[in-house]
Formats: sequence, C-alpha cells, structure tokens
Amino acid sequence: MNRSGHSVRYAISPLLASKTPVWRSKFIVASIALGFAMLAGRAVYVQVIDNRFFQHQGEVRFARTLELPASRGHILDRNGLILASDIPAPSIWAIPEDVDLDDPAMAPKLKKLAELLGMPLADVSRKLAEDKSFVWLKRQVEDPIAKQIAALDIKGIYQRREYKRQYPEGEAAAHVAGFTNVEDVGQEGIELAFDKELSGKAGSRRVIKNRLGAIVEDMGDQVPPLDGQDIQLSLDDRVQAVAYEKLRDAVVANKARAGSAVVVDATTGELLAMANYPSFDPNDRRKMTGEQLRNRAMTDVFEPGSTMKPITVATALQLGRITPQTVIDTNPGHITVAGATIHDDENFGVLTTETVIQKSSNVGATKISQRMTPKEMWDSYTSLGFGQKPQTQFPGAVTGRLRPWKSWRPIEQATMSYGYGLSASLFQIAHAYTAFANGGKVIPITMLKTTEPPVGVPVFSELVAAQVRKMMHMAAGPGGTAPLAQTEGYSVGGKTGTAHKQVGRGYASNKYRAWFTGMAPIDKPRIIVAVMIDEPSNGQYFGGMVAAPVFSEVVQQTLRMMNVAPDLAVKPLVVTKGVEESF
Repeated sequence: MNRSGHSVRYAISPLLASKTPVWRSKFIVASIALGFAMLAGRAVYVQVIDNRFFQHQGEVRFARTLELPASRGHILDRNGLILASDIPAPSIWAIPEDVDLDDPAMAPKLKKLAELLGMPLADVSRKLAEDKSFVWLKRQVEDPIAKQIAALDIKGIYQRREYKRQYPEGEAAAHVAGFTNVEDVGQEGIELAFDKELSGKAGSRRVIKNRLGAIVEDMGDQVPPLDGQDIQLSLDDRVQAVAYEKLRDAVVANKARAGSAVVVDATTGELLAMANYPSFDPNDRRKMTGEQLRNRAMTDVFEPGSTMKPITVATALQLGRITPQTVIDTNPGHITVAGATIHDDENFGVLTTETVIQKSSNVGATKISQRMTPKEMWDSYTSLGFGQKPQTQFPGAVTGRLRPWKSWRPIEQATMSYGYGLSASLFQIAHAYTAFANGGKVIPITMLKTTEPPVGVPVFSELVAAQVRKMMHMAAGPGGTAPLAQTEGYSVGGKTGTAHKQVGRGYASNKYRAWFTGMAPIDKPRIIVAVMIDEPSNGQYFGGMVAAPVFSEVVQQTLRMMNVAPDLAVKPLVVTKGVEESF
C-alpha cells in the first residue's frame, strides 16, 4: 500500500509484463547441470581413476600396521629342561592428548595406575606431558598387573602385546644362557650366540583406527608371526647346579675374589657345565655389574702354572726323549737358566718322570724341557689349542697368548714347561686335557647337544695318554699334591696349579690363582673337570687345598648322575694334613 492508501497492482507491473528470453532459463539449468556433472566427474576421478594420493592421505591419518611379535625360542638343557623362555609381558603406552587430566574423576584412576606401574604419580604425569601423540609408560609389566590396568578403563591408556624373558635357573646358569634386552634381543651368552635362530620373525596386521585409537577395520591379509627356534644345549642342568653350588661355597669359604668351573663329557666333547661366581640373576638386571657379567671361564686368561707339566711331559714322551722311569736329578732343589734361578718348594732329590708330576717339580719340568727344541714344544702346545681361538659357538672366547717359538729365550722355554710365560682360559685348559682322556686325540668342545661322535686330532699316542693319566692319578693320590681330589667310589687323576698373579710387569707376592684340572674314572675317563679359584685369602692358596675339593665333589655327583659305575670298591684314604704343592 502506498502513502495515498492506494494499493499497487503488481499484475500490471511493466517488469512482470516483460517477457524473459528462453535462452536465459536454459543457461541457468545447463549451468546447474554442468556443476553437478563436474562434481560427479571429480568424485569419479578422486574415488576411482586416481585415488592413490587420497588413499595415502587417509592411511597416514587412520591406517596402522600393527606388529605381531614372535615368541622367542626356548633354550633347553640336554634333558629338555627350560633354561630360558618367553612369558607374556604387555607394555603400557598412552596417547596423552586423549587422557583428560582435568577431569576430577580421573585423579583416583591415575593414582591407582601409578601404583600398579610402581611409579610416583608425578612421574606418570610428567610422561603424559612429554608428547601429545605417543609415550611409553612402562615396558613389560607382569600379566596380572596389565589386566588390572585394563580394568581401570582410562581413556587414552593402551597396551601392546610383548614378551619377557624368564630364566628358571637364575644365577646358576646365567653366564651360559645369557640374557636379552627389553626389545628381546640377545645381549650375552647363548641368547647372543644364537639370537638369529631364537628370535623368529614378527608378523603384521594392517588396520584402520578411528581418532580414539580403536580398531574399526582390517585391511588385507594378516601375516602371522614365525616363532623362534628352540636351542638345545649339551648342558646338564643338574650338573650345572652342582658345579655352581660347590664353586660358590669354595669361593666364600676361601674368601676368594672369584672362581670358575668347567665340566666336559670326555667322550663326546659336550659341555655339561660352566659355572662362574660371582654371578647375576638374569631375571633382575637392575644391579648388574661388569664383574658379575664376566664369563671368567671363557674370557679370563691366566698363566696356567703346573697344569702345563703333564703336557710338557707328554710331549717329551711322544718324541721319545724320556720314558716314565727316566731319572731326573732335581738336586739341590733349584736350577739356574740364563742367569735366572728356578726353585722347587723343597729339594725333591732324584725323581723319575712319574714323580716329577706327582711332586710337581719345577726343576724336573725344566730339565725335561731342555731335551726338546722350542719348536717341538710350540707345535705340541698349539696342537692342543693354546694360542688358538677356541672353536666354540659361545661368544667372547679369548685366544690367550703363546709367543712364536723363534722368539723364545732359554729361560722362557724353561718357564713355559711349568706354565709361566703363556696364558690360557680355563676353557682352553679343559679342552687340552681331552687329549689325555681320548687316547691322545684332542676333541672339540661343543655347547650343543650332539649324537655324532667327535672327530679328534691326534697329538699323542694312546700309550703316552695312558702313561700321563697314570702320573696324574699319582698326583691326586697319597704322596701327591692333591689327595683332596680323591672321590669316593671313583678313581681320579689330575694336576694342580698355583701361580702368582701378574701385576703390571711383575708378580704379586701375596696374590694367587689356584686350580685343578683332572678326569675320572682314570682308566676310562667319562668327564673332565677344571676348577679355578681367584685370589683365595683365608690362609690356603694351593690348588690342591683350594680347588681340588671342588673337583672331588663335582666328579662324585656328576658321575652318579650319569649312571657311571664306581670303579673303586673301598673308600679312599684322604690326607688332610701336611699337604704341600709346587708352583
């Protein structure tokens, strides 16, 4: 209505009365249709023709590849007992931006979470503030703990399926089994040596997750994990436990720094036990130190002292330079070689080759070495593995030291005859003694259970091996240096060693290593046992007093476990007083 009160008659408006061109309406309709066609074409292009870019962008935001961890293989002893295995141990992680820290109802849940994780609440809060998208709260928690955490139902807190290594034998077999890190990768021992075989291969699962981290769809086929292989060792868990227990008791009783023991099947070369003390618990690695981790039987080298005398004598016997009854005059109890004087503990007078070993005469060993050339001695020593890298699957085995024979001076040839001037590990000494137990053939020592007979390398004749075993039997009997090595029911033989420890360029006057290496039963040996005690300081330090008793106890229990029939009908006489031994 206008101001004059008259209404406008729109039907006769000139604008409405004008005719619109037909092409304009057609243009508008065509434009709308073209727009829809372009949108449809774009949709087809994006979703059908060239969708890779957009699929990739979508996958980056929502698709995830989940690793399906493989279970690590077991480490087993020769009888199938488990030395190492995997147990479920979920790891707890979080998407911090999804955890509502401002919600009052969340406070008690977070407090309970911290308690279950064994962490202060402040540490949990700090971790949740580190990163908005992802943070580990704790790796490998116990399965019951993980279930309690899941029951809290805290938004943004998740779990990942993982495994944790468990070692049922703990300290006793720690240096053999070794251990893994938190990623289940081998770090020491068999775990490291056979990491590839034990590890297996992880599987995978491709999924789509929503913004809350929940899986909403699987993508493609799942690749199942391939579990690791089991590794069966030659180790006997029962023998290992005995060796560790007796060694530990001897180290503690003698107030020693450390000790090692090696037990070898003399007929197959299989390692039945390898113990070290101090040891560590591979199930709890928070207090590990370098001293505890060292597998001393493999990695520590030392001058073997008088345990070399049977080898020196065997070499001379093999060359025909002496016989078991050859007379060796050790008067007056010392000998001078190139200006240096070599002593015995006492003047043993006139000895035979047999009694040189029985009494452990340095002078007698020196005079026997003078009947050979340096090259002849060097050839024999190297044939037995001295100065050579041990052929073993175990990591960290050391070579030791044996200088080329061309550089030997007369005094060095003399001292090497009784174990000074060269170095070897306890493992190497046990390996060398396989020649006396196997008719003169040195055989390889294996860590794995085997049914194949060992291939030996001839070093001595069967006669020489038998002659030296008789001498070692005398050394472990009345009148010898180690009557405490005798074992009830079984004949034994072996050789003691006691050496001053090297300190810098010289030798410490009050620090010793004591050891005993031997075998039983003596006529047909089934086991070789080598024992070393480092720095005994409780009044006794001779190998015959410190290491020989460990040998005796290990031999007796091991042979019974192996069902070896006793070869002695009566209890042997054990001499406990007035025992002395040569260096």
